[in-house]
Amino acid sequence: MSMMQTTIRLTVNGRIHDVDAAPDTALLYVLRNDLELNGPKYGCGLGECGACTVIIDGIAARSCVIPISGCVQRDILTLEGLGSRDHLDPVQKAFIEEQAAQCGYCLNGMIMTTKALLMQNPHPSESEVLNTLQYNLCRCGAHVEILRAVMRAAGHVVVGHK
Repeated sequence: MSMMQTTIRLTVNGRIHDVDAAPDTALLYVLRNDLELNGPKYGCGLGECGACTVIIDGIAARSCVIPISGCVQRDILTLEGLGSRDHLDPVQKAFIEEQAAQCGYCLNGMIMTTKALLMQNPHPSESEVLNTLQYNLCRCGAHVEILRAVMRAAGHVVVGHK
């Protein structure tokens, strides 16, 4: 049961936004519907697939299960806040160079989870990357290319291009 609407102040991609919504509204809905940030995707709605991943205070988080009331005075970063067409984030650049997408639905989660990992550990091993991404689902089977992109973003030499 939803509470009455109230004004909640969120900091998203370095900008302050006052949002009128019920405090228990999922962050994903506010990002997409109120702030028109469509990087985070609705996948499962249960925090299981990773499509909705954002970075909150440096940690990858599933925005479909986080109420906006828990996001006050926290720094929220979405895919739109990583880079622009002219100035790509290194993670975005690596995913493009490795052609690490098929349908692209999982990409937001893969990129944001990778970015959060690299913020904590700039040069992870392949096993650390696999462990971090194991709960981000890709239905297309682009896992090999995604892993190569993450390793490239982490500064590892990627060999054996297609």
